[in-house]
Amino acid sequence: MKIAEIHTKKGVMKIKFFEKDAPNTVKNFIDLAEHNFYDGLIFHRVIPNFVIQGGCPNGIGNGGPGYKIDCELTGDNQYHDRGVLSMAHAGRNTGGSQFFICHNRENTKHLDRNHTVFGKVYEGLEVIDQIRQGDKMEKVVITEVEG
Repeated sequence: MKIAEIHTKKGVMKIKFFEKDAPNTVKNFIDLAEHNFYDGLIFHRVIPNFVIQGGCPNGIGNGGPGYKIDCELTGDNQYHDRGVLSMAHAGRNTGGSQFFICHNRENTKHLDRNHTVFGKVYEGLEVIDQIRQGDKMEKVVITEVEG
């Protein structure tokens, strides 16, 4: 099983992927990470008690990898709660590289089945609360673990 580690100065967030629910979104994220796409990018949108968002190569929320991917909204894990990794987009089927991680369930319910949930932070949840707008992803590492 592959996991992602998002390394920041505030700590490391380890993420388990929901490959059954969102196989194409997971593959896209892994491919970008393995090609160092995310390394050095910032969290350009941080809204307390809502989300931290990153993955824009321009650093302002208007960029992507140069292509778009379809939403995958039918899996069992398509619910936004604390630590969930979800694909940001500018409308259905326009995701690419930008993603967000949720602070809590209370303020993110309206995102369910509108944005593709493709993973969840299982270690380093406290880092989510420490991230501030402009903080960098030093690197995103994909590793293989038993499980």
